Amino acid sequence: MGEFKHRSVLLWEVIEGLNIKPDGIYVDGTLGGAGHSYEIAKRLTTGRLIGIDRDGDAIEAATKRLEPFKDRVTIVRNNYENMISELGNLGIEKVDGILLDLGVSSYQLDTSERGFSYMADARLDMRMDDREERTAEDLVNDMSEQELYRIIRDYGEDPFAKNIAKHIAAYRAKKRIETTGELVEIIKAAIPAKVRMTGGHPAKRTFQAIRIELNRELSVLSESLDGMIRALKPGGRLCIITFHSLEDRIVKSAFKKAESPCICPPKLPICMCGRKPLGTVVTKKPILPSEQETEENPRSKSAKLRIFENVIE
Repeated sequence: MGEFKHRSVLLWEVIEGLNIKPDGIYVDGTLGGAGHSYEIAKRLTTGRLIGIDRDGDAIEAATKRLEPFKDRVTIVRNNYENMISELGNLGIEKVDGILLDLGVSSYQLDTSERGFSYMADARLDMRMDDREERTAEDLVNDMSEQELYRIIRDYGEDPFAKNIAKHIAAYRAKKRIETTGELVEIIKAAIPAKVRMTGGHPAKRTFQAIRIELNRELSVLSESLDGMIRALKPGGRLCIITFHSLEDRIVKSAFKKAESPCICPPKLPICMCGRKPLGTVVTKKPILPSEQETEENPRSKSAKLRIFENVIE
């Protein structure tokens, strides 16, 4: 394994947002290279940090980085969707703070053999957890043309989704698509030359869509948020960094629902549904990276931080 490089986005904003107590219990659900976790652990005395990640390389790198704090850190290899059950295994019911950084790490993008990048030719993999059997190669070759069109349209938000799916289907009818380089060339052929000459890389949106679908990123997020909100102690905070509109929409909606869960018709003078607020949204507008951060780390440009606080006694 090469060095696990990843610059933590909105690091100090997250640390401030978590409002860390030295004796608190905190969870980093997307541990990565432990950039955020290092700063959390540094601020704990009798507290505890639980770091969770499904990527084996991240677990290895984070274990090394957090070695100075091993007396207060527990590292678990799992998907954050299983956070509540993992906390239960550790005898923990409620926590003081939870962090999710939903960005793909620089290590994953820059390590060509992981198959995440459209900038280097490698096996089509894209698995965040290499214990999973299904790879991006399987997805691209086995999904129907209609299913490919749907995910490229919905998860990649690519205006040429239909034509890209058509070109993929035509190519694989002759030969199985095995590498990122093959897929990039297929996508390029499906996009008009004028469009290819402007904007970002023509394969960016499709690669994002395939990665999201393969790793169930949006479904895992939407199905996990309520449990994490309910796992917060009074005053506990949930901080989530998103990197594209689909993720941000899910987080914004979940936070709004937790703050205002009432489903009664607006005309009713009093609430009859009995649904009580679970807390309050701290960030009415998302926190964005500073100009200095985006200059130093261009990959932070699309980051948004939203914070929810449990204020229920």
